[in-house]
Amino acid sequence: MQLDDVAVRFDVPMEEIASFKEYAIRRLRRRLRYREVWALRGVQLSVAQAEAVGVVGRNGAGKSTLLRVLGRVLRPTSGRVRVRGSVASLIEVAAGFHPELSGRENVFLNGTLLGRSTSDIRRRFDDIVDFAEIGQFIDAPIRTFSTGMTLRLGFAVATAWNADVLLVDEVLAVGDESFRRKCAQRIAALRERNGTTIILVSHDLTMIRSMCDRALWLDGGGVRMDGSAQQVTAAYHAHSDEQQRLTLP
Repeated sequence: MQLDDVAVRFDVPMEEIASFKEYAIRRLRRRLRYREVWALRGVQLSVAQAEAVGVVGRNGAGKSTLLRVLGRVLRPTSGRVRVRGSVASLIEVAAGFHPELSGRENVFLNGTLLGRSTSDIRRRFDDIVDFAEIGQFIDAPIRTFSTGMTLRLGFAVATAWNADVLLVDEVLAVGDESFRRKCAQRIAALRERNGTTIILVSHDLTMIRSMCDRALWLDGGGVRMDGSAQQVTAAYHAHSDEQQRLTLP
């Protein structure tokens, strides 16, 4: 995995637009005013196969944008991205799920979005449900699931097949302690047995240190520090404490 001088820019409207009709009219008349927001700037990153990299940073630092670029959801404004092999993403708890469909139907829907055949999904279905621990609720609509149940099902589907790259964004924070341990064990197994590369975004520095060899600190869309998980999390923690002291009255 290689990122060369990657930048992502968003054009944010400078005034509130009440409807799509108003937006279309203003756009046609060229009366839209934007401000440029750079979510990523000049990011250089090289990740080896089977490496686990944690990503830390304040809200708005560019962490989720980085995952979306790696997951081929966002095209960078400039720079080059090279990701070899299949990618499994767990970027949002309900990503790929339809709230009105049952858990069973959503397993097949999500598996299809991951490029799996119906027969392949059927073969893995029982294992997915067992891992998610929602057996008796599998035929209930997803909208009736708790956040934790939705997370468990999403993680179970995303990791049911061997992917070359697994992208995980903060969602493990919503699970209970026993499920987080279960997820950590599965992620470790993917690395050790299948050589899966892991990119993990989390505010939980203990999780980053325990699951990752290396960490990346993003600040203002750029890479502030890249090194061992212990060194980066310690520096980020110290910086956060200092910033908090400066803002206290």
